[in-house]
Formats: sequence, structure tokens, C-alpha cells
Amino acid sequence: MKHWMRRLEQALGAAAVRSHRRPWLSLLFGCALLLAGSFFARSLTLNANLVDLLPESFQSVQDIRQLRERFGGIGFVAVVGQGADEATLKRFADELSPVLERLPGVRSVEHRRPAEFFEKRALYFLDLKDLETIEERVEDRLSFERDKHNPMSLGLEEESEAPSLDFSDIEQKYSGSAERRLKGNGEVYYYGKDEGLIAILVKPVGNSADLGYAKRIVGEVEEAIGKQDLAKYGPNFRWAVTGTYKKKVDQQIEITSDLARASLIAFAILIAYVLLHFRSFVAVGLCLFPVAAGLSWTYGFTAIAYGQVNLLTGFLGAILGGLGTEHGIHLIGRYGALRDEGCDSECAVRDAFRHTGVSALIAALVAALVFSALAISKFRAFREFGVIGAVGMIVAVLAYVLLLPPMLGLASRWGWQPTRHAAVTGHNAFTRVVARLRGPIAAGALLVFAPLAVKATDVRFNYDFSALDDVSLPSVQLDKRVNRVLGYSQTPVVVLTDTAEAAREAANQLELRKRQRGERSTLDFVATIEDVIPTHQAEKRAVLARIHENLKQIDPAKVEGDQRRELERGLELTSAVPFEIQDAPPSLRSRFETAKGEVGRFVVVYTRINMGDAEQLRELSKEVRNLHLGGGTHISAAGEAMILVDILDMVEHEIPIVLGVSITFALLTTWLTMGSLATALLCLLPTAFSVCGLMGVMAVTGLRFNSLNIVVVPVLIGTTIDAGVHLMSWFGLSETEFAKAYRETGRAIVGGLVTSAVGFGAMIMARHPGLNSIGTLANLGFGINLVITLVAFPALLFWLARRRAKSEPEVEADPASS
Repeated sequence: MKHWMRRLEQALGAAAVRSHRRPWLSLLFGCALLLAGSFFARSLTLNANLVDLLPESFQSVQDIRQLRERFGGIGFVAVVGQGADEATLKRFADELSPVLERLPGVRSVEHRRPAEFFEKRALYFLDLKDLETIEERVEDRLSFERDKHNPMSLGLEEESEAPSLDFSDIEQKYSGSAERRLKGNGEVYYYGKDEGLIAILVKPVGNSADLGYAKRIVGEVEEAIGKQDLAKYGPNFRWAVTGTYKKKVDQQIEITSDLARASLIAFAILIAYVLLHFRSFVAVGLCLFPVAAGLSWTYGFTAIAYGQVNLLTGFLGAILGGLGTEHGIHLIGRYGALRDEGCDSECAVRDAFRHTGVSALIAALVAALVFSALAISKFRAFREFGVIGAVGMIVAVLAYVLLLPPMLGLASRWGWQPTRHAAVTGHNAFTRVVARLRGPIAAGALLVFAPLAVKATDVRFNYDFSALDDVSLPSVQLDKRVNRVLGYSQTPVVVLTDTAEAAREAANQLELRKRQRGERSTLDFVATIEDVIPTHQAEKRAVLARIHENLKQIDPAKVEGDQRRELERGLELTSAVPFEIQDAPPSLRSRFETAKGEVGRFVVVYTRINMGDAEQLRELSKEVRNLHLGGGTHISAAGEAMILVDILDMVEHEIPIVLGVSITFALLTTWLTMGSLATALLCLLPTAFSVCGLMGVMAVTGLRFNSLNIVVVPVLIGTTIDAGVHLMSWFGLSETEFAKAYRETGRAIVGGLVTSAVGFGAMIMARHPGLNSIGTLANLGFGINLVITLVAFPALLFWLARRRAKSEPEVEADPASS
């Protein structure tokens, strides 16, 4: 192994010298690759759609794709008017709805509840048995009236109470039915007095998953509203757009904005820090140009391999930029130290790449393998993050190997000299303290981190999906208000079937499950085409005709108060004729028609849960999945709720495996490259304490993991090994020489961790809570690792070096004096 390492050191040093001597060829080749990477990377797009993060083999993905293919758009573009009195808002809805209906991408517009449609045909939605009960009551009342006015009667009717024409008990049976819920509670418009708003529901033709279409249809709706004379609705009138389509557009805009802003800020901070670290503008260019080249190559690979970035990989540019800069700080710092010692530029390049370059390559290889552990995940956000991160780590070192030596060669020929840092000498006091108090520092660190490691087992997982979205977006907040006005969710889940009979059976099973669960049920109500166009209309019509004839024989003058109104209402309702789907308002039809106009082959399930609560989503999943139909057929509901449940289950199942593979890869790679298991374990010690310390602090402060920030753990394993490798690479020297190396390397370690933190720190600036939590945990981990690698771990190494020195017959020197 040592022979292999020596050959690698010699090869890397020789390659660096060749590039240093002939700089233009290497630079030309590197710039050509940079241009090629930039050319391919320009086609990258951001896809924040959660559905696309699951593999196609998942049933929930297949179901929702079939749902979109058959149904078209799911949800609405909701236009909201507010800031005026009720009459004015209703006039706004009446006048704007025809304008929106004329838009080419609009399937239907609904600004009134279908109350009139249901009200006129209310008796057709009753069971035949209940209609026959009504018929019996009407006949009883008719018989009573006849007997009362019969001169041959005994007059007993005058002493008895007339049979009531009140059918509220039968109406109560249907109070929770789908047609009653869709009809509303007497309010014709989607107007909420408490909310102070009116809603217009626009049903697009396409689906919201097509972000380009969603942007277009939302833009067309907003443009159409903007062209209206809105001043006539009063000085305080205002309007806004929300709904499924608008929320997706706003979330995409926010993430894109976060990505651009975070990347620019991270790059600016990197420039400022590198300038502060080296105090040379030339050094800034030397350090960051290879980073820029490596990023262009990495994103070129990403464009070819995936064609887009997702919610996590979109921020890899800032992250890899910080991690890559760490290698530049170590290499240029070592080059400057060698030049200070009197080496010429070529000799300094050779020695820097032979020693520090190999350490950087080892650290990058370990980090790449740990990143690649995420590639075993079926969750695309993790898998692509792992693959791109692994490629980026290797490419970053290769970029420095290819570009830094020729750039140093040119800079040296043009008279540039690295700035000598008085701060390096200033580290003597700190080094002396760590060296002399090595025992107490190591013991103190153990006393602090051991309890944190024990406490780490108490860290919890956040099952609230709303923690992964920015619920503070105006469109998200407004959407909740619209849902309260509607009385149900705008985005139900749907059970797809092949026949109307199967849909009826599925609906019956769902109703049975709802009754069995009682208050624990996650279902609000279940709707099929039969809730709009009921069955057995011919038989019901015959009963209604008989009831109508009987009602006509009752003298209204003999009926008083509310019962007279019920009689008049009964005459009107019993005169209704059978009807078909074509008789329903277009807005109501669109809820039960596929994109091709088919009806009856699905069940619409409205829920009463918080879609951000993962535990409630799991209960919903149990209630609407695995419906057993005849012939051994099993069907399930389709919708984004089912996607969220599958994502959560997948993350919970895969994360322990990913972490196990990450640790195994890190240990084996370090063992193979460092040549000793003991050395490898020492290299990993700061990383192990950092991860345990992070989890302990999370448990103490109440911070939690979620489906996105859990990726921080394998990332920390991969990226914090670097410091341990660099320190252990000097550990074989004498104690005095190790102290000298520690003074030099410690400063580079601080710089490396700071630049790594900058990359993740960019995510703290994101407004998206899930991404923000990644940046928070990563930087907390880097901060803990900084304390360990700068103080606790060197103290342990000084203690081990002193023990080794005592076993050797040589005179001890002050380790910090040189």
C-alpha cells in the first residue's frame, strides 16, 4: 500500500510539473472542457415536482399519471375578489366568469354552487324506499283530510292531530351526502362572509404538473382580469389568484429565485473569504477558476445524464463550490508555505501536489464514495444528489490538478509571489496551548461529546410535510381561505376504475370503511357520477307522479304555516322529470368527466385531513388503498397525497441503509488509501464525533430531521473526513514537525470548513423551509466539526505523539517553538 501511495504521489507531482512547464496546453484543454460543459449545462431546467422524484415502477406514480391522462387538470385556478360589499363581489363574479370561459385553455368556470340543479331534482337523490315512505305519509295526510270532511265520519279526526307533511327526518339522512355537500348550505355563490371574499373556480384543460402549461394558464387568467375595468367595484376592491396551478407556479418561482440568489451570495462570500484568507486578488483567481471549471463540467454531465435538476440538486452548485474551494485553499496554502521556505515555483508545485494534492484526492475519493451511497436510493432527489455530488467532488480535484499548476507557472513567470501570512506565526501561541494542554482538552472534549452522543438517540423525525413547503406564500394562505369557503378541498384523491359498476362498488367500500372508522375516518365525503345523475330514475319518476297527484288533492287552504310551504315545495319537486349528465351545469359535469368526455368510471374522494400531516396521510392511505373488487381485482386511490406517503415510507426505509453504506464506504476507502485500519479509524474520529454531536444538539434544541434534511448526515460523513486525512497525513512526523504542520494545516482546515459552510449556508437564505433546514443542520455540523478538528482532535494527536516520543530514545523539544 505504501508503495502504491508513493507511486501516486510521484505521478501526481510529475503531472503537476509538466503542466507547470507547459501551461498553455493544459489551460487550453481545460478551457475547452469548460466551454463544452457550459454549452450542455445551458439547457438545464429546474423540476420541483414531487411526483417526478419517485420511480415509475411505483403504483402511486402510475396511478397519478393515468389520472392526469384520463382526467386532465386536477384542481383549479381560483380567482378571488375581496375588499367590497357582498353585492359588489357577486357582481364581480357574474361579470368576470363569462370572460374567463372564453379563454382557450379553460374547460369550465364555476362561480355559483350547483344548488339550483340539485334543488329542483332533490327527490331523485333519495332512495326508492324513502320515496315510498314519503308517498305513504302523503297518502295518510290525504286520507285524514278526506275523513275530516266526510259527513259520514264520527268526528274523531277533529280531535286527532293531522299527519305531518314534515320530511326533515328523511332529509337528515342525506345531510352528509355528496350532492348535499356539493350543493352547499344555501349560499348560491362561493362567498364567505367570515372570510370576506368570493371565489371563482377556473378548471383548466391541462394539468398542473406541466409547469409550462400552469404558468401559461395562470398568466392568461391574470391578463384577462387585468384588462377589466376593476375600478367600478370600489376603491378598496382587490383581486388575487390561488389554487393548485397558482401554488405550483409560485413555489417554482420561489425555489428558482432562492437558487439564483443563494448561488450569487455564496459566490460573493467565497470571493471575499478567499481574498481575506490569501490577501491577494491573484490567489482568488487561482483558487476559484478551477472551481468554476469543475462546476461547468459537473453541470454539463448533469445535463447529459438527467436533463434537469431537482429540489436538492439545484443547490449543488453552491455546495460543490464551497467544498471545491477547500481543496484550493489547502493546495495554494501549501504552495505558499513551500515558497516561503525558499523553494522555487516548480519545486513548490511538485511538493504541494505530491503531498497535499494526494491528500485532497483521497479526501475527494472518500467523499465521492460516500455521496455515491445515496445513489442506491430509489428516491430521485437523493439518488441524483449522490451521483452529481460524487462526480462533482472528483471533478473538483481534477480541475485543480489540470488548471492550478499552469496558472501558478504563469503567475510565477509574471512575478507573482504568495503573500506571507503573519497569522501563521501567530498560531504559535494557540498551537502551544493545544500541545501543552493536550490531555485536559482531549478529556474535556470526551466529557462534552459523550453525553451528546448518548442524547443523539433521542433525535426525532418531523412528519409534517408543511415543513417542506413555504406555507407563508400568499397563494398558499389564500388557498386555505378558499377551501374554508368551499367547505371541502379543491384537490381530492380519485379512485380510477374500468366500469361504472366497479366505481359503484368502490364507493360502497369506501363508505363502509368510513362508517367503520367513525370519527377516526379521514374521509369527508365520497362522490360518483350517481351523486349527480342518480340511478333508477324511471322507477322514482313513477313514485313521484303518484305523490304529485296526491299532493294536488290536498287543499292548500287547509294547510297552515311551514307545512303549506312544504306542500308547495313538494308539488314543484314531484313534477321534476328524469335527467342526464348533459342537463348538469358544465362546471359540475367537469368534476365527473374525463378529458375525453367519459363519465362514471371513477370515484372522487374528498378528505378532511391536514395534507401536511404525514400521520394523517398514512391513515388516509390505509383507508383508500387496496379496495377489493370482484374477480380478485385490487384498486387504489390516485393523487399527490399518495405520492407523499410513498416518499415518506421510502425515506424511512432507505436512510438506515444509505447511512450504513456511507459509513462502510468511508471506512474502507480511508483504510485502503491510508494503509492502516488504525489510521483510518483515527481519520474518521472527528467525523463520527461531529455527526453524533450534531444529533445530540438537535435532540437538546428540538431540531428534527425531515425527508429532505436527512441527507445532511451522509454529506457530513463525506465532507468532514478531509480535515482528518490532512492532519493524519502529517502524523508520522516527529512531534515538533507535526506541530509545525498543524500550524500550517490548521489554517487551511478553517478555510476549508468555512468555504464548505458557505456552500450550505447559501441554503439558509432560501425561503423554502425544507432547503433552509438543510443549510441550518449542515452549518451546525460544520461548526461542531471545526471545534473538533481544530482543538479536540489535534490535542488527541499531540497526546499520541508524546506517548510515541516517550517510547523513543530522543530528546523532547517544545513542539510549538519552531
